[in-house]
Amino acid sequence: MNLIETMNWRYAVKKYNPQKVPAEKVNEILEAIGLTATSAGIQPYRLFVIHNAEIRKVLASDSFNTQITEASHLIAFAAFDSISKEQIADLVHFMAKERELPELALEPYKKSLEQYILSRTDHENFIWSSQQAYIALGTALIAAANAKVDATPMEGFNSEKLDELLLLKEKGLKSVLLLALGYRDAEKDILAHQKKVRLPLEKLVTQIN
Repeated sequence: MNLIETMNWRYAVKKYNPQKVPAEKVNEILEAIGLTATSAGIQPYRLFVIHNAEIRKVLASDSFNTQITEASHLIAFAAFDSISKEQIADLVHFMAKERELPELALEPYKKSLEQYILSRTDHENFIWSSQQAYIALGTALIAAANAKVDATPMEGFNSEKLDELLLLKEKGLKSVLLLALGYRDAEKDILAHQKKVRLPLEKLVTQIN
């Protein structure tokens, strides 16, 4: 399939069958997420692949998303609850090492990050970090479709409960969204055979000449 055919194939699956996604396909999706666009290259979020069935059961207990327990894999996206000068320094150190540059060469970049990020409140930086996680989610959905793996993005869960279950507060993180991975149950999912409904491009897009 080409990209457009693949995007027409994908949808937010409501019912999954028991088939497990091979580890190599999950790793491919995770690697694609790791390569996604992110402002300043800072990647202010972390991913948690939740294999633990009990954690998934507890999380699903007060959510309408049955995919939390039914899907083959569940990935939690957690955003930084704040960004510190030390985190920026760590990023610059890592970048210098990867690019085989002296850190001094990246000093202007470091200063610009500090000026831009540290001037904001923790809440503002959390919102910004969450937005970066959503960009990563878009990449994840396309990568999953490319691997012919079904996926469901989810916001309808108890983030405070998940933060507690995964000890995210101690890690300086807050959960913002979930992504289920697996294979659709075409017999039980009412959306499996329905036409994808999207606005025509002439209504969605305005060309500015």
